[in-house]
Order: sequence, then C-alpha cells, then structure tokens
Amino acid sequence: MLTVLIATRNGAKTLPAVLETYGTLESPPGGWKIVLVDNGSTDGSREIIGSFQDRLPLTYVFEPRPGKNAALNSGLPFVAGDLVVLTDDDIFPRPDWLVRLREAADARPAFGVFGGRVFPRWETSPPAWLLKWAYAQPTYAISNASLTEGPTDGHLVFGGNMAVRAEIFGAGHRFDPSLGPTSGRSYPMGSETELTLRLMKEGVKAWFAPAASVEHFVRTSQMQRSWVIRRAERFGRGQCRLGLQNPPFPRFRWLGIPLYLFYQIARKSLGVVLALLLFDREKVFRRSWALRYFYGYALEARACSKR
Repeated sequence: MLTVLIATRNGAKTLPAVLETYGTLESPPGGWKIVLVDNGSTDGSREIIGSFQDRLPLTYVFEPRPGKNAALNSGLPFVAGDLVVLTDDDIFPRPDWLVRLREAADARPAFGVFGGRVFPRWETSPPAWLLKWAYAQPTYAISNASLTEGPTDGHLVFGGNMAVRAEIFGAGHRFDPSLGPTSGRSYPMGSETELTLRLMKEGVKAWFAPAASVEHFVRTSQMQRSWVIRRAERFGRGQCRLGLQNPPFPRFRWLGIPLYLFYQIARKSLGVVLALLLFDREKVFRRSWALRYFYGYALEARACSKR
C-alpha cells in the first residue's frame, strides 16, 4: 500500500484535469490512496475534490494555516502503507507512475527517498528565449535530462515527484513550515528539499528512478519574463536557507546581510546596465536573473539574522 499526498491552495484551475488523470493510473501492487490537503482554498477547490471522492480512493483534509509544508504535515496522520508519494496539484502523472515508484522502492530497501523524472507540460508553446535562456530546474522544477537511474543527491529530488518511506515520518520527521509556498508572493523555495537534505545528513540514501515520470503544468503566465525573474528571488531565498551555493552566514555582515552579497548585487546591477547599453537581450535577462537571485539571498540572510 502507498499513499499519494498532495497539498493544494486555490488549485481549481488544474485540479479537475489532474484528478481525471488519477483515474487512469495503473494500480501498484498493494493498492494506493490519495490524501489531498486543502490549504484554505477559496476558489471552489473543496467542491471539486468532493466530486472525485466517489471515483478515487481519496481522503480530504482541511488545513487553514497558510503554507504548503504545514498542509503536508497535517496530511501525514492520514497516510496508509509503507510509502508516501509526494506531488502537487499541477502535476500530471503518467499511467505507470505509481507502479514504477513501487518497483524502485521494493527493489532497493537500503534507500529511503526516491525521485522520478519531471517533464514540462506547456499550456502554450514556450517562446524561444525561454527555452534558450531560462534555467529549467530552479524555474519549473524540471529534471535535468542528463540524470540517469541510480543514487542521487537530495537536492535533485523534486517535490513534484518523490517518494519517502512511511517509516521515516513514523520516526517523527516532518516538513519545515517556514519554507515553501505560503499566501504571499515571496518565500524561500525548497520545502521538500530541506527534508531530503536533512535526511541525507542522517544517513538516508536517495535513488533516482527516471521511469517514474510526471509532467509539470506550466501556465502561459509563468512564461513571462517578469514571472521568471521573480522566481529567481524565491530561489535565492531558498538557497540561503538550505545553505547551498554560497556560505549563508559569514562573519562580516551589515544590517544582518553578509558583505559579499552587497558586492554581488552591485556587480550584477552594473552588469544589467552594461547589457542594456549593448542591447544584448540575453545578457540583460541572465544578469537580471542573477541580480534577483542575490537580492533574494540577501533578504533571507537578513531575515535569518533576526531569528
């Protein structure tokens, strides 16, 4: 038995199509169920979920506190079986998805976390600049095409397609509610990544199973340059909290912000200006993305210094 755990907040635009897809899934050995946590939706999501309860093995849970991780934690008491599969309300699983995750978990008892491949599902044809310039992994949680089956790092397991042995949650592990999507537009990304990295430090091993595939729905509005640049800020905030890529709390700081970040922000700002003067659109985009990344990193470093 395994349980699919989903948190949704105002997901009415994608939930009907996503849940229809669940009706076409192949059942894994031992069976499966869904625990769907409504994180204070106000758009009719509850009624949509209710319309599927007589068609799917679905348990509805309501969690009014804003925050995806708070919702996931509220859903954990309702899971059943030995494997908890995590995904999102804008993820479309392929028919054999659960079967492949079940196979990976059963074949590798020494591993506690499993990640599958995430493909994009574009609402409309993506513009050429997006495919060429944007960073697919941090922007849309799309799997790197070079990843092959085998042991993997925790930060390469994405929350839209991952499984964790239920015994890990049974031992008391929970998601950090201070990370991940909330009711606001800016937040530190990496809610599930924080859990996987924490587990890796405790000796839990992760396995990448590319045959377990899903598609992440990318809205047309998420292909706008302004949206992608804002995503860089969230990514920077998350990387600071996770302690990745840059040392988060060096000794020398001002206003709680590491001094090297002021240098990086000034340097990237100058780079944007120079790219504008050269009429180089690609460099303007990439340097703007980097600038917003370091801005987000600085925001989170300051916030953490106040805790």
